[in-house]
Amino acid sequence: MPELPDIQLYLHALGPRVIGHRLERVRLAAPFLLRSVEPRLSAVEGRTVVGVERLGKRVVLALDGDLFLVVHLMIAGRLRWKTAGAPVPGKVGLLALDFAHGTLLLTEAGSTRRAALHLVRGREALAAHDPGGLEVLDSNFETFAAALRRENHTLKRALTDPHILSGIGNAYSDEILHAARLSPFKQTQTIDEAQLRQLYEATRRVLTDWTARLVAETGATFPEKVTAFREGMAVHGRYGQPCPVCHTLVQRVVYAANEANYCATCQTDGRLLADRSLSRLLREDWPKTLEDLERRRTRLRVS
Repeated sequence: MPELPDIQLYLHALGPRVIGHRLERVRLAAPFLLRSVEPRLSAVEGRTVVGVERLGKRVVLALDGDLFLVVHLMIAGRLRWKTAGAPVPGKVGLLALDFAHGTLLLTEAGSTRRAALHLVRGREALAAHDPGGLEVLDSNFETFAAALRRENHTLKRALTDPHILSGIGNAYSDEILHAARLSPFKQTQTIDEAQLRQLYEATRRVLTDWTARLVAETGATFPEKVTAFREGMAVHGRYGQPCPVCHTLVQRVVYAANEANYCATCQTDGRLLADRSLSRLLREDWPKTLEDLERRRTRLRVS
């Protein structure tokens, strides 16, 4: 799912292309995409885009007349900028927004359709789509600390909960926790002041640095490959590869539909976090430390 740096990248690319331009026509190729009824979607035709915004993990196009198109890309939704009047792709195309000088397409890969589009009128209606999570880049340490300690969760859960923090998902939470040298399963109400400050600073640094990096790499072009797996990430998507800091192989824990990637040396004092399914299967044979894991690998190679 595109997260804060990815959404900011889209806004960087969309701004000069759509702000100040008239939205000529809307082509809705997948009716299920539209999740609102009033105002009617046709109300945006002929209106001028006056701004682009981020609302959590949502892309917002503000139009004159106090109208807002709210696009939630979910996991596989992506935006494409094509020549004016470009056709909506048959299998993955959901929506086309036609301008005189180009067309903004919304596509979604895979068979499960989760992307959503809402049209709302007024800032109050727009605010109803905000999950309410704290904008870390706009907050001070005290506000951040209060948000995390309000309830007791794992750090991984707290970072990715849109009601606690805004715009962070599975990928960047892995990177943040690695940068902060903290276990993804450490509890928020057991974290001490120094660790909490490490987490605050790491969160701001990772989000800021990755946003700047993606914008610099894309330049004036429109981003064609927005993905959760980026070259240069420390641990996310790098299971079995060496940590860039200590060269220990990156580990992962799979749970539900998600996973946490981490470095045992940098983040958990060498302890391996138990994967629920595997640890139930192996029970007492589950390796508890990196040393146990290496001994087991050595035995397997010998045998």
